[in-house]
Formats: sequence, C-alpha cells, structure tokens
Amino acid sequence: MRGVDAEFLSKTPLFRGVTPQEVNEMLGCLAARPKTYEKGDLVWVEGSPVKSVGIVLEGGVRVEGADVWGNASVMGSFSAGELFGEAFAALQDEPLLTNVVATKTPTRVLFVDVTHIMHSCPRACAYHARVAENLLASVARKNVRLTRRIRDAAPKSIKGKLLAYLSTQSKLAGSSEFDIPFTRQQLADYLGVDRCALCTVIGELEREGKLTANRRRFSLPEVAARR
Repeated sequence: MRGVDAEFLSKTPLFRGVTPQEVNEMLGCLAARPKTYEKGDLVWVEGSPVKSVGIVLEGGVRVEGADVWGNASVMGSFSAGELFGEAFAALQDEPLLTNVVATKTPTRVLFVDVTHIMHSCPRACAYHARVAENLLASVARKNVRLTRRIRDAAPKSIKGKLLAYLSTQSKLAGSSEFDIPFTRQQLADYLGVDRCALCTVIGELEREGKLTANRRRFSLPEVAARR
C-alpha cells in the first residue's frame, strides 16, 4: 500500500509474527486505509460508532474524557507503532466514551476494519489468523492493565493509592527496588490525584522510612528487610 511501511507494521502489536511481505498482501484484504491529521484534529468523536482499530504510523494521539461541564481529563496516549480502539471496534455497537485527538503535526493513523480481521478472507491464510490472535491478545493485555489500575486506585487516600501502586510494581519487578514508567505528573494522573499532594505524600513516606525515591527509581526498605 502506498505510503505505508510494511516493515514498520510487521513490528507493531497487531502484525506481530507476520512478515512485511505478508503484511503487504493483507492490507487490501483488511480494508486498511491511512489518514493524516494536524495537531488538535479529532480522530474520533465521543458518541460515534467505531468499526476500525487505529495504528499510529507517525505522531501521536491522546484519549480524552470530558464531563457535561466541559472539563477534560487525559485517559491515555498512543505513539508511533501503538494500537488503539480495539475494544470498541470489536463491539461496534458500543458508542465511543471519549474523544481521540491528534497530538502532533503530522499525525498519521492506519485504520483497519475489525470485521475483516475477525472474519477470514476466502484464502484463509495462516497469517490472517495470526492477526486475529494478536488483536485478542492486545485487548486482553489492556484489560489486565485496567484491572491493575482499578486495584491501585481503589484505596481512598493518596498514601493508600501510592503504596498499592508501588506494591504492584515491586511484585512485577520481583524486587524491592525498581523503576516506574511515569514522571511525577504522569503518576499523579494515573492515580487520579493532585501532583503537589502526591509529592507531599512521597516526602512523608521517605521521612517515615517506608520508601526512597529518586526520579523514577523507588526502593521499599521494609519489603527488602522481609526478604
């Protein structure tokens, strides 16, 4: 397909395990279509039906939720190579709950019709089945991440939320010392708390000896002492 790098696509989650040549053969079968946006353009609008998954080819997109008063909050962001919209596209009759906005100029997105992924083409090629498996795996991975986020955000206090999150990260790392993938602002957004209040709590916990923090590096001395 003109303007679409099959080598690049073969390394994305949707086409993992599919060769660039096979990707090229599939794009027409999957009714794939690229589209270019400017920064601030709406890629998808809240309330609209979604029939395709999006793969960011260049630039990035941001998922925004808004209440009835117009207050917006960032729900997530996706950069080049990442996949978005899988769950809503698979359901098709479920209206989108958020806006998806381009964050850079240019932002290029490849849309792939989910119906064509879930129903094999007449050739029933093996790599078509692989793409369907990859789509299911992507939805499952995001569901696991959402479950973790719900668990981390369940405590009522900022301290409780932070310790729940750090506990999860420590278990995933298999160590009492680990790096987190967030800046302080990103961590505050993830936990749904104020950044300044979060930094205050981190300082309090450091003074109590419950943790040490250096940028994205955290250590839990009490956990280390139990091992």
